[in-house]
Amino acid sequence: MTRTRPTRLSTIPGIGVDRLGDAADALADPAVLRLENLDTDIRPHPAALAATRQAVDLDPANSYLPFLGQDRLRRAATAHVGRLSGIDYDWRRCCVISAGGCSGVFNTVLATIDPGDKVVLCSPIYAGLVNRVRLAGGVPVFAPLVPGPAGWRLDLDGFRAAVATPGVKAVLMVSPSMPTGAVLTAEEWAAVAGACVAHDLLLINDAAMERILYDGRRQIHPAALPGMAERTITIGTASKEFRMIGWRVGWVVGPAEIVADIGLVGMANVVCQVGIAMEGVAVALEQPEDDVLAAIAEWQRRRDVMLAEFEGLPVIPPHGGWSLLLDAGALGMTGEAASDRLLQHARIAATPMRGWGTADSARYLRFVFANETCDRLAGMGARIRAAL
Repeated sequence: MTRTRPTRLSTIPGIGVDRLGDAADALADPAVLRLENLDTDIRPHPAALAATRQAVDLDPANSYLPFLGQDRLRRAATAHVGRLSGIDYDWRRCCVISAGGCSGVFNTVLATIDPGDKVVLCSPIYAGLVNRVRLAGGVPVFAPLVPGPAGWRLDLDGFRAAVATPGVKAVLMVSPSMPTGAVLTAEEWAAVAGACVAHDLLLINDAAMERILYDGRRQIHPAALPGMAERTITIGTASKEFRMIGWRVGWVVGPAEIVADIGLVGMANVVCQVGIAMEGVAVALEQPEDDVLAAIAEWQRRRDVMLAEFEGLPVIPPHGGWSLLLDAGALGMTGEAASDRLLQHARIAATPMRGWGTADSARYLRFVFANETCDRLAGMGARIRAAL
């Protein structure tokens, strides 16, 4: 048959993680450091695991209904976002459950922009977010994150120029950002909020890792800023803070009239969430914060080991999240070339970033530190230096 590839796919690259994962699996070598994928080996809360096991035997969990998510989970997710933002949301009208965080992002973009509308994102950024904007018919406009010895900072002039671009309808912000680990400061969040209000833009707040902050940094919720409650859509997920990746459950909380449209899109897109997973996620959300704080402390220890191993190499310190970037361009090679050499000569799987934002992102190589213990990470610096 004669087939013409749909034009919507012409600007959507792969994310690279799948290729690296397959290549690392093919080595069948337990000594390979698996730093290519956004996984973690820290187990979910025992109560969440127990609730999930029990749900397998519950008939209501084996159902399409309710399409917007089980009531207990919607209450818990709404209360969670309310605690962090200080806003009293009505769980019946202001929250829908999605099949993971990125599904929530995609449903939100589909529900809020028309084809040809522009969406501002930072760069570097997760390619999956860029791809979802493009799949929805949107046009990404990038605002630069600037690397420095102390970490990443949002280029405020570049951001203001991006949001002033004709046709921009929304800003998609992630803090801590993935893969950079950039955490917006109070000044940067104020600039984002001010620009959204001035240009009457929606803010799509990808809050997947909002509490995974290091070195005493405090969480800032943009919906709490002046003029932002009516225009902020918060998308959370059980995958990161609660370490429930395979459950594929997320939540969308925001203004009632927008959330109603997001729920409508969700029913037409993924239809419903994972029924047997929702009870466990509700239980995880209801637990004291100690469980999440303990995981964050361990991830910070691993980050610190990584930074010590990379001393003297062009690495930008992350202030949150699960990953950090090596500037392979400063070593005279592309991220893809550095990735190939590390896997072949150092038994380290790390993901190159072509397509993860602007063309300049291809100079970077991403390392995920959430899925390997400190003992296994120790000594990797010598392996990297020998390979590169």
